[in-house]
Amino acid sequence: MGVRIQHTHIFAANMEATLRFWREMFGAEILFDMDIAGARNVMIAVGSGCLNIYDQPPREGRGGPFHHLGLQTDDLDSLVAHMKARGFIFRGPIREYGYLRYIMAMAPDEILLEIFQVDLEKIPPEHRAGMTRAFTFGADSRFPGD
Repeated sequence: MGVRIQHTHIFAANMEATLRFWREMFGAEILFDMDIAGARNVMIAVGSGCLNIYDQPPREGRGGPFHHLGLQTDDLDSLVAHMKARGFIFRGPIREYGYLRYIMAMAPDEILLEIFQVDLEKIPPEHRAGMTRAFTFGADSRFPGD
């Protein structure tokens, strides 16, 4: 089973200014720009890492402009079972949006985690190139013990 930190999810009060900053300052590349779960999400590559940006202003209170840490797996059911077997209690079920399955979890220190799996075959053709790059596992993404 593979696991890797795939992205950090942040809020943007002004999406265009945020994208311009990351592109001009760090050479970020837009991998996809689409609506996911009711909000505009833009995934950008910054070097070998990614940021997923919500087109929403930062929230008051916990997290500020930071929303969650995205952990990608190639076997969501096995990873969730692994965590449950070790006593972890999830607050909700696995959610499904076509090519994307995910579950939210709270790590220590109230760090919100999105643990997700992507079915690359189900990605719409118009988004396939960038999303395939964003969500393809490398050799360094093996789960400890595999």
